[in-house]
Amino acid sequence: MLDLFKGYKGEALQILKDFKSRVWSDAIVETNNGTFKGIILPRSESDDDQHVVVKLITGYNVGIKVNTIISIKEIGYKEAHYKIPEQDFPFTEGRPRVKLLGTGGTIASRLDYRTGAVIPAFSPGELYGAVPELADICNLETEKIFAVFSENMGSEQYMKLAKAIGKEIERGIDGIVIGHGTDTMHHTAAALSFMIQNPPVPIVMVGSQRSSDRPSSDAALNLMHATRTAAYSDIAEVMVCMFGPTSDEYGLLHQGTRVRKMHSSYRSTFRTLGDVPLATVTREKITPIKKEYNKRRQSPEGMKVVPAWEDKVSLLYYYPDMKPDMIDSLTDNGYVGCIIAGTGLGHVNKPLYKAIDRAYKAGMHIYMTVQTLWGYTHMSVYETGRDLMALGIIPLGNMLPEVAYVKLAWALGQSHDKEEVKKIMLHPYCAEITKREPYNGYLVFQGGIPEVEEFLKKIHK
Repeated sequence: MLDLFKGYKGEALQILKDFKSRVWSDAIVETNNGTFKGIILPRSESDDDQHVVVKLITGYNVGIKVNTIISIKEIGYKEAHYKIPEQDFPFTEGRPRVKLLGTGGTIASRLDYRTGAVIPAFSPGELYGAVPELADICNLETEKIFAVFSENMGSEQYMKLAKAIGKEIERGIDGIVIGHGTDTMHHTAAALSFMIQNPPVPIVMVGSQRSSDRPSSDAALNLMHATRTAAYSDIAEVMVCMFGPTSDEYGLLHQGTRVRKMHSSYRSTFRTLGDVPLATVTREKITPIKKEYNKRRQSPEGMKVVPAWEDKVSLLYYYPDMKPDMIDSLTDNGYVGCIIAGTGLGHVNKPLYKAIDRAYKAGMHIYMTVQTLWGYTHMSVYETGRDLMALGIIPLGNMLPEVAYVKLAWALGQSHDKEEVKKIMLHPYCAEITKREPYNGYLVFQGGIPEVEEFLKKIHK
């Protein structure tokens, strides 16, 4: 009997029983706040017992507080077994060959609200059923490398993925697409940028901010943009392909070492920092924005795959009144590398000096970036910066903190010699350090002020 009320408990379970309404039924819910019509959804065992969840006909979910419910009327119930239509992915002579590598989850999927099953689309046939437009772009092959949530991506996955990409390129694939969760996509993009140097084809990371069952999902369009980029773009770099504006006008291609997730839920969450994006992409074309980038070529000759990593590296975000034991704990636990995201031009407080000196003398490699994200470390301007450099801290220009962390772990995976690591860290492999930032690389507008509001009226959001 409990299967009819999947996940519900306490008061929420009781009210469903009282009104004889089941999970997956079409229902009309009368409340003190109005009437809701939709499908009663199951709940996780860890959720509270104070809400009934309904998927509205708009496709969005709403949690209805139990004590506001007047009545629930079940108007339909259908036991269905949904499956994404699967057909053989058509092979078209002359079209580019693209390989889609999965790292976890599904790049295109649908939640069947009748059965509660998440229907994955990952094989070429399933993807063709979910996004048939892909067949107009390329000849697609797929392979699931591993299945982890993006927060569980780490060095093991980075190195395995880099090796798999290298093998695909060696066998002559025309482009790579990597399906990836958005939360740590910029970390993986940075890792692959260092591990796969001078690739001959595009390597495009793609994900979605909103699941495929939602009306506002960006999954299908992001996948089409990424696949077109992998198949036809002249840009042979590690890139992140996601929405440009919040509308579906175009996607942006971001360089793997200059991109960051900047909003928890916007579809246009990814931004290029300290530079401009590589290109815009639509379903029809790729339009470069930057003039200089690594260009596509026929031969993999010159590509270098370097899957190296040192686990004992930390990223320390400095805050006022930070205590020395934060750094001492790294030293005592055998950490060999530390990136500090300092204030201003690259500063921390004086009470940390002794701990920094101890860490450096114990062999720790310590580098400085700025937590402002835009701009450069300039540690020779103020006394604090000069003191820190005298203690052995090395500034990293305008390298982003997460990129610096990834690069230091990669560098220390190759050598622990301080001069060799410094040489690697200060060498710009793929625009992680630039000589200057363009005037339009830093644009943060403050909403609400007259001139910005006037400007916003003239453009698409």
